[in-house]
Amino acid sequence: MARPIEIMLSDTRSKTLKPVRPDSRGHVGIYVCGPTVYDRAHIGNARPAVVFDVLVRLLRAVHGAENVTHVSNITDVEDKIIARAKERGRAIDAITAETTAWYLEDMAALGVKSPDHRPFATDYVANPKHPVDMVRLIQQLIDKGHAYAAEGHVLFSVASYAGYGDLSHRSTDDMIAGARVEVAPYKRDAMDFVLWKPSSDDQPGWDSPWGRGRPGWHIECSAMAGALLGQSFQIHGGGIDLAFPHHENERAQSCCANGSEDMAEIWVHNGYLMVEGEKMSKSLGNFITVKDLRDRGIPGAVMRFVLLSTQYRQPLDWTEKRVEEATRVVNRWRRALDRLADDPQPDVMPDEVLQALAEDLNTWEAIQALDRDAKRVLDPETAGAHRTASARFIAGLQLLGLETLESAEAVEKEARAGLSDAVTARIEALLDERLAARKARDFARADAIRDGLTAAGVAVMDGPDGSTWSLGGDFDVGRLSTLETVP
Repeated sequence: MARPIEIMLSDTRSKTLKPVRPDSRGHVGIYVCGPTVYDRAHIGNARPAVVFDVLVRLLRAVHGAENVTHVSNITDVEDKIIARAKERGRAIDAITAETTAWYLEDMAALGVKSPDHRPFATDYVANPKHPVDMVRLIQQLIDKGHAYAAEGHVLFSVASYAGYGDLSHRSTDDMIAGARVEVAPYKRDAMDFVLWKPSSDDQPGWDSPWGRGRPGWHIECSAMAGALLGQSFQIHGGGIDLAFPHHENERAQSCCANGSEDMAEIWVHNGYLMVEGEKMSKSLGNFITVKDLRDRGIPGAVMRFVLLSTQYRQPLDWTEKRVEEATRVVNRWRRALDRLADDPQPDVMPDEVLQALAEDLNTWEAIQALDRDAKRVLDPETAGAHRTASARFIAGLQLLGLETLESAEAVEKEARAGLSDAVTARIEALLDERLAARKARDFARADAIRDGLTAAGVAVMDGPDGSTWSLGGDFDVGRLSTLETVP
């Protein structure tokens, strides 16, 4: 159900907060740059996927699911892919098929919903069935004086577009350094970038007016976005690393080919991701893939929580401490969900979560609001009186994409299976001592044992048939070892 609420987002081009304005049909189009498929997705790749998944969920909640079109592409023709196939002695389509499957599997584990359209770049190179393809788009740019052919290449003439640099706010010198421009005799200007390049016999290629070749990276997104969303749409998203040169070039191509003021009304970019305070890189040995984390047994919900725990525009530092903190909160939310499993919920929208997300996608404030409701659900003194809080909690989880949390019972079973016999025996011994203290009416001692277990992350439940225990996400075996038992 659509909500009367205004979504404000930071626009990279204007450096201002701008409202999301649907088009004349009440429709919102959003294009998010997807992966280049040649390797495993790392957590830096995962951040924009999760961030923009939340944005799309918010757009659908506010404007109605039927009024939002989400497009996110797969780049399956690019020089990195060609190099990886050659390095491994495998066919290019085998590499792209395998790595695309890996990517989709990892994103599903993170709770990322499939977009309405997931175009593959190779389908839009020269394809008359699409309203826009790359070859026709390049020809338009040549015809309008914004591109030129030279030695089998076609290049975009940066000097022909006065608005070049407006998106990334860089000087010409900075842009030259940032783009690592290729010096080539066929270029009219150092800043000119490739729209089309020749292909050798062992490289993928398509027939074109300029000879057999393949597209440059930037023209791919211009063609796919134009074909599926039109000449201009509401939101273009991606990581801040794409603002220049990719999005700057994409914007220039689209505006010049279409004669439009801008390709998208709002350009949204998420910040960089670091690992333990350092830039993630293979050379530093801190390169972490989503599969690495899954292999360690870290649930997708925990990874997603960490990726949303910092406002999207800010740098995010992935640390073990953050993972531990996220695990504690997620497990608390699991227990709240289990308590609500058989409780029908009224139709209530999570207004605090909605408002936080509508204010430039403030996921941290949304998480805080959700956690307050989870604590109300778990508090025996307030749970029964807060069915509205329960409903808000469930609806808020859906907005943040955490509605598929594993049940606390499943997590508990897995956690217990990983405990050593000595740890289990220690917990049981403390419970036996607590029972003996209660029978001796030494309630101070019984309460002290229970408090100690709770502090160590062991929840104790008293019932008519005795006491049972379960592990929380904050279980701390070191703290447990400090608890004293009476010989």
